[in-house]
Amino acid sequence: MALAGRVALVTGGNCGIGAATAVELAARGAAVLVTYLRMAADEGAEAEYNAQRAADAGAVLDAIRGAGGTAEAIEADLADPAVPARLFDAAEAALGPVEILVCNASGWVQDTFTPTTAGRFERALQPVSAVTFDRQFAVDARAAALLIAQFARRHVERGASWGRILGLTSGGPLGFPEEVSYGAAKAALENYTMSAAAELAPYGVTANVVHPPVTDTGWVTDAVREVVASSPDLVNVASPDEVAEVIAFLCSDAAGLVSGNVVHLR
Repeated sequence: MALAGRVALVTGGNCGIGAATAVELAARGAAVLVTYLRMAADEGAEAEYNAQRAADAGAVLDAIRGAGGTAEAIEADLADPAVPARLFDAAEAALGPVEILVCNASGWVQDTFTPTTAGRFERALQPVSAVTFDRQFAVDARAAALLIAQFARRHVERGASWGRILGLTSGGPLGFPEEVSYGAAKAALENYTMSAAAELAPYGVTANVVHPPVTDTGWVTDAVREVVASSPDLVNVASPDEVAEVIAFLCSDAAGLVSGNVVHLR
């Protein structure tokens, strides 16, 4: 129970890595506010993946509470710039001041500069547009920045001396073909988090970004596994639980000297 008494806010916590992270943090003693947004089906995506993204956070709350943990959930669209402040208000009212922030939610779209309409694994591609940019950046970049800003302001105002900020990325600084706005938005998230690591260190806050390997959150097919097996760079297909364990470690006192890193998992 190394995180006993801590309060965590996990975005995108109804499925995948976010759900596993919420459960793992609660198992270590943290009280967790899970945020989620039920999403429409993505054309070409696996049925399991679409079902998970369309679910609420009921199963996550049941898992946490069934194990004796404390959790609340709220549905919220992070594309609304007013939402981050409301989430922190809700967490403080229900659980207490937020000390752990996990920016996991994504506005994921597949867009491209090419005329191609079908990408890898037969998923539909869109041309880069104001629509794809806004959807992606509103959640992965702007919402992350506003969440970190709320975390920082409230942390400093209450004179706190311990805090953890974690972001999730799949890369982006060197480009992300067929998901170009996703890659650019994740590059922005990484940069915001590195700035937080530098600026908030005097206040006892660490900030890191986790770059998981291919993770089976419901979208991994046999074709994807074949690509991973034949790639010199993609070593494993991880489970969400495996990634959540690393995130929980980075939230612990044992990782108090680990900050300002993009942590690549393989």
